[in-house]
Amino acid sequence: MRIRELSVPGAFAVTPRQFADERGVFLEHYRFEALAEAVGHPLDLRQGNTSVSRRGVVRGIHYADVPPSQAKYVTVPHGSIIDFVVDLRVGSPTFGRWDAVPIDGRERTAVYLAEGLGHCFVALEDDTVVTYLVNQVFAPEREHSVHPLDPAIGLELPFAPDQLILAPKDAAAPTLAEAVDRGLLPTWSASTELTASLDAAWRAR
Repeated sequence: MRIRELSVPGAFAVTPRQFADERGVFLEHYRFEALAEAVGHPLDLRQGNTSVSRRGVVRGIHYADVPPSQAKYVTVPHGSIIDFVVDLRVGSPTFGRWDAVPIDGRERTAVYLAEGLGHCFVALEDDTVVTYLVNQVFAPEREHSVHPLDPAIGLELPFAPDQLILAPKDAAAPTLAEAVDRGLLPTWSASTELTASLDAAWRAR
């Protein structure tokens, strides 16, 4: 597989090799040691999630308190999305910036997001299936959102606003500036300290 870091530090796109024959296709959509080598430590898998979305559904921008936050490995077994990684870490050199990766059932790319990063995607077709491998179990008291249509972030969504479908929680989420003012966002220092501790533990194994 080919792994490249995105423009937002701590986020990676993972493109697997696919082996096709008359029976169909085989691929490795996740390799423990390959991801650990690129990231600096492995994804300590604690939970797997699946969502099924209609065309135009937007999920996010979601993030979790640091520590422990929640690293994610996102794949699309069926359908297609545009996956957005948003840097919500206050003090980061790329704070407020984002990167986008198209993910579908043809290229079968995956996206890894480190702790402290915001995650959002928009489904491009009906019945799009998204799976998330995560390193922390769901804890609603630590989960938060930033509004995905905040013009200060400026996500380049593929549909007009009246064609987008948001959950009530996401539609009511604060803007980036409001989240900063309320002290809701993770910090760059806390996020990098957490990552450094995970890297050190992996090297000392």
